[in-house]
Amino acid sequence: MASSSSFKYDVFLSFRGKDTRKNFTSHLFDALDKKRVNTFIDKYISKGERISTDLLNEIIEGSKISILIFSQNYADSKWCLDELVKILDCKQKKNQIVIPVFYSVRLSDVRNQTASFYNAFVQHEKDFKETLERVEKWKTALTEASYFCGHESEKSRDEAELVNAIVADVLNKLKAITFSTDFNGLVGINWRIEKVKWLLCMGLSDIRIVGIWGMGGIGKTTIAEALFNQISKEFEGACFMANVREESEKGVGLSNLQKKLLSQLLQEKIEIGGPNIPQHTKDRLRHMKVFIVLDDVNKFRQLEQLAGGINPFGPGSRIIITTRDKQVLDRYGVNHIYEVTAMNNDEALKHFCNFAFRQNHCPQEFTMLSQMVIDYAKGHPLALKVLGSSFRPKSRLSDWENALRNLRRISASDIYDVLKISYEELEWDVKDIFLDIACFFKGVMKIV
Repeated sequence: MASSSSFKYDVFLSFRGKDTRKNFTSHLFDALDKKRVNTFIDKYISKGERISTDLLNEIIEGSKISILIFSQNYADSKWCLDELVKILDCKQKKNQIVIPVFYSVRLSDVRNQTASFYNAFVQHEKDFKETLERVEKWKTALTEASYFCGHESEKSRDEAELVNAIVADVLNKLKAITFSTDFNGLVGINWRIEKVKWLLCMGLSDIRIVGIWGMGGIGKTTIAEALFNQISKEFEGACFMANVREESEKGVGLSNLQKKLLSQLLQEKIEIGGPNIPQHTKDRLRHMKVFIVLDDVNKFRQLEQLAGGINPFGPGSRIIITTRDKQVLDRYGVNHIYEVTAMNNDEALKHFCNFAFRQNHCPQEFTMLSQMVIDYAKGHPLALKVLGSSFRPKSRLSDWENALRNLRRISASDIYDVLKISYEELEWDVKDIFLDIACFFKGVMKIV
């Protein structure tokens, strides 16, 4: 999802005017407005007017959340159905949040296009014999939307309760969006968090370990921190153990890390670690549902001492391990691994521009030069951040061109230091192979 600064509205309301404008939708809009939720509601439909399709699409794209209010005559409106298709397109491409509301209709009628929805499509198929593809898109969109987590009026005691539930849902989701999209300025973090959540399977009572793997500076820690802040309160005990690699190399560092971990989980100071942990302490942990993040792990023994397998913790516990070395995860038997890959071109451009121009797009005159930087960084978030910050003071095109020429000869020290760690942890023979490849210049004859 894009940076929150790029959104014009918090919520977009999609509804059938003649069904709910003067009752439910007006109450929902008023309740959101009282909570200072910036909500777009089309005030022109009741007057028989239309805003342009381009403008409407722009408004939908500029909203963090879309609320779909399905009512008896929703599917009668081609306008509503086109809105629905656009909203789901934003869901797919921009990870926009969609909240369906089934108002005086059954969820199954929306999903299967039965009852009034069936009648609507009988008419559409008569009217649009030459555009059956468009009708099929509408049907597919309705079915897809029915599977999103939403609200059903028949499950609420009254309309006021339904409105309050939707407003609470919106506020919770806005809070999560604000955190995840702005956290450390990492564009696209929201859908990456959802991928890790899917691997965590929070609804199951098993004890699960998930690895987050990727090269240095790719965003592993940022994803883990954001996720920890979102879900840690759902557990009886939680601990984010940062910089495990660095801390464990300090003398008795690993032992101290274990004591710190136990102290945070049990909310009391633990002085004894290693094999001498008292039995009653172990018994307490076995009955606790805990959430642990072990950040920047590079050795198997770190996992042995800090994670201790899955037996020490209670049902429903979750452990996340971030590492640059997949072999550590494989050796420990971690089967659920999320590989953090580089940003795509759109994400990379927004991320770079956030630091270079303090906005998620670049001025037209810098478009070509910005793309050259994006190509150079290969979608690496840290590289984009460092380069963007270094270009920010440069306001002239000539300064940018000079800086781009220098990029071919030198790398920013911040990027170098992070990537150097990955090289230093290689075995000596692998280092030799790496250097052979790195120094094999394109176009130069190979001497056998």
